[in-house]
Amino acid sequence: MKKTQLGLAVAAALPMFSSVQAIAADSSAEAIEKIQVTGSRIKRADMETASPVTLIGADDIKAMGATSIDSVLQKMTATGGAMTNPGINNGSGGNARIDLRGLGAQRTLVLVNGRRMINSGTGAASTVDLNTIPVSMIKSVEVLKDGASAVYGTDAVAGVVNIILKDNFEGLDMNLNTAMSGEGDAEESSFDITVGGSFDRGNVVIGLQYTDRGEASQADREFSKCPIAEAGGELNCNGGSVYAQGGHIWQDGVIGDVNKKGESVDEDGNPITSGLALNDSGLSGMGGLHPFTDADRYNFAPDSYLYTPMERLNLTGIANYELTDDTRLFTEFTYSKRWSQQQMAPQPIWFGFKYDEAMGDSLLSQTYNSKVDRDGDGIADRDADGEYITETANYAYGDQIFYGRRMSDTGPRFFEQSVDTVRAVIGAEGFVGDYAWDVSANFGRNDSVDKLSNLHNVGSLTDSIMFTNDEGQVEGTFNPLDQAAWTSEDFRKNIYTEVNNGGSQLFILSASVSGEMFEMPAGYSAFAAGVERRQEKAWYTPDSLTAQGLANDPAVEPTSGGFDVNEAYVEFALPLLADVPFAEMVDLSAAIRAFDYSTFGSDETWKLGLTWKVNEELMLRSVVSTAFRAPTVDELYSGNSPSFEQVEFPGAQDQAEVTVGGNQELMPEEADTLTAGLVYEPSWFEGFSMTLDYYDIEIENAITEVDNQYIVDTCLEDADKNSGLALCQSANVTIDSTGRIIFNNQLQNIGSEQTSGYDLNLKYTFEAAGLNWRTSLDTTFLDEYIVQATEEPVDYAGLITSGTGGYAEIKSNFTLNVSGDNWDMQYQARYIAGMDSFSCLEKDDCYAPTTPSVTYHDLSGSYIVNDAVTLTGGVNNLFDKQPPYYSGNNDSNTDPYTYDVLGRRFFAGVNVKF
Repeated sequence: MKKTQLGLAVAAALPMFSSVQAIAADSSAEAIEKIQVTGSRIKRADMETASPVTLIGADDIKAMGATSIDSVLQKMTATGGAMTNPGINNGSGGNARIDLRGLGAQRTLVLVNGRRMINSGTGAASTVDLNTIPVSMIKSVEVLKDGASAVYGTDAVAGVVNIILKDNFEGLDMNLNTAMSGEGDAEESSFDITVGGSFDRGNVVIGLQYTDRGEASQADREFSKCPIAEAGGELNCNGGSVYAQGGHIWQDGVIGDVNKKGESVDEDGNPITSGLALNDSGLSGMGGLHPFTDADRYNFAPDSYLYTPMERLNLTGIANYELTDDTRLFTEFTYSKRWSQQQMAPQPIWFGFKYDEAMGDSLLSQTYNSKVDRDGDGIADRDADGEYITETANYAYGDQIFYGRRMSDTGPRFFEQSVDTVRAVIGAEGFVGDYAWDVSANFGRNDSVDKLSNLHNVGSLTDSIMFTNDEGQVEGTFNPLDQAAWTSEDFRKNIYTEVNNGGSQLFILSASVSGEMFEMPAGYSAFAAGVERRQEKAWYTPDSLTAQGLANDPAVEPTSGGFDVNEAYVEFALPLLADVPFAEMVDLSAAIRAFDYSTFGSDETWKLGLTWKVNEELMLRSVVSTAFRAPTVDELYSGNSPSFEQVEFPGAQDQAEVTVGGNQELMPEEADTLTAGLVYEPSWFEGFSMTLDYYDIEIENAITEVDNQYIVDTCLEDADKNSGLALCQSANVTIDSTGRIIFNNQLQNIGSEQTSGYDLNLKYTFEAAGLNWRTSLDTTFLDEYIVQATEEPVDYAGLITSGTGGYAEIKSNFTLNVSGDNWDMQYQARYIAGMDSFSCLEKDDCYAPTTPSVTYHDLSGSYIVNDAVTLTGGVNNLFDKQPPYYSGNNDSNTDPYTYDVLGRRFFAGVNVKF
């Protein structure tokens, strides 16, 4: 095939997670083929661009014992926030996500061979599940840490991950890998085989990978064996759920209308009384009725996974065929099948009923703390300090009872996902004269079925509760106060399995042309231009009982919708200066993309970059650009559904029921990005190089929810003052009789986010003692991450949260690699600076308001037995560092988004090549 010839490229070694500076030259040739680097569609002679790019090679991936690319990418220092991984049991859906800069996985664009990957996972997925990409077929990964919407379109706000698959491969490459934790659980085995061959005018590569990952339980680690509570300056295991084994009974504290504090009120808004309970902990049914204490709380940890199991099958096919000397046909095909599971504590159910004679007299001897109305005016009496006056009262027939129960009688909840993802690309590329062109069609589809078993049809259950009718006859068959009734054969008819279906589909037609335009004094200018048409749709159909709200939660609505977009872009590379004093080379790059969405209309985004190579040792670079992220189908058309979120409010439960959902009026997010840095390779220090880059990303019109705690504080704590606010009216905050806070919090274009910091990479390669040595140090310094979704902005730099991960001010990876003729060894230290708990910012009584700095040590090696066989092995988290506890933690008493919850992990493998 015809190739444009250029001059010489600079050779440089590339250790793990190093910043790309150059590529190795073929010393046998005087000319080099132009290549395309992530962040630009213009092919060029080297990889020195204005944007910072990090390269991860296939050997780096093997050295980490990785069978999924997420476990490699998530260790990069430029990542943060809530990255879904196998340690996320609650809400993960078995997915794996990458989150550059901590700005959210939806703001990181994932490409495969420079083209979009289909969004995948369960439901109407809005991000790429990295499980769909087989590690065995990866040749390299290029991570662009810069906004690139002008080049790639939507989602490229925080950066781009471009996964490059093996092509033009010949022979057979087979791997067998195994791993397990130091506790003997979370066993993992993986097998893959790649075969490729060439013929007269083409090449075909086929790959297969199968991975089987086992689980670990929260009960099997000391730090997670029970939910920890803080009391009296100490920690204890009483942090479990009030929805307890054996049932939890409250005298219903609400009659008629309620105010914002959950109090029953008359038509004038005055708190009323009729024997209503106040600040009463209720009764426990476990072991016989008795006053409920913290010891009765349910320990849900033993029923929850610490590390989630999964089986995965990946099939890949890549082929190319030279139709003529100037035209090549190509195709890519990937298919993945994932079976994943999570396990959580038995379902908590809750409902109300009237205490009836038919239920027996077990409650008549029990008491509760009641408001009183001694003057008979129908309004609860208060003392001189304005506090309610209470007295002990007995339960009586006719009382309204609220009943909550942890359904340990029927076992834990099992979450299962079966996910199919297929992607096919077909196209042609070639040359017309000196101009390169390509056309392609990219189709992707994701289909999922997720099941949730051991649920209970509470609607059917409450319909069968026994009561005495007006004729004195007993109707109904179920007595909730009878413990035996909960394990009867008749009760099991209320158990069901929820089955939901969802998926997404992508179709892209694209065409482009690139080449040189005209000669300038410093060299030839170049361009790339193209057009794309993209169609996306997604859907989610909840189980029929769930859709009706009969699963004890509010109803979940379906999702269905789509959009199409037409786009056109042009990019230029202009050499301004060359071979003059203090300017060996100065290049200007520019790009602009125009787009027209069916959902919100037209707009454009642009990029300007400057590369100034002062001399052979020093290069300066900078990029300014605008970026955007269009709302996804899920964000636009997602039906309302309940989400249970951690909040704090005196006298209320710590988990609020929040209604979340999409908004068809959403507009795109808009961003301004800036990177500026230098590349330094001193001639006086052979083998050493340094890159230092500053980044600044500002997002406006951010698609987000209002902070849940802010809604509670604004609309409950200051209810009288703020009841007229639009925020409080749309949230419609209430408290039910159990102290559960309930409100709405749908997506809106109300936020702004700004993050800035520095990326520093040092590397040094040398020879000593007859061995080859490579060292690198990657460090990210987070200067600020300011989020404003309300009137009060929050800087998350240096904070760790209860649900969106951590934002360490310093993250650093040190790598030392040494190799001989037939072996190599690698040591890596991963450092995460200590953080302050976001939940403790306004408190002075937290037991653990900060986390300590954490360093993980990994060790690996390989030995070449002969030309065909190589053995590998290693251990991650060598010293079995346990994740830290902090007040306001997320799950497992820590943050599995940020820390390793599995502990020491051993891995080994054998590679066979022919």
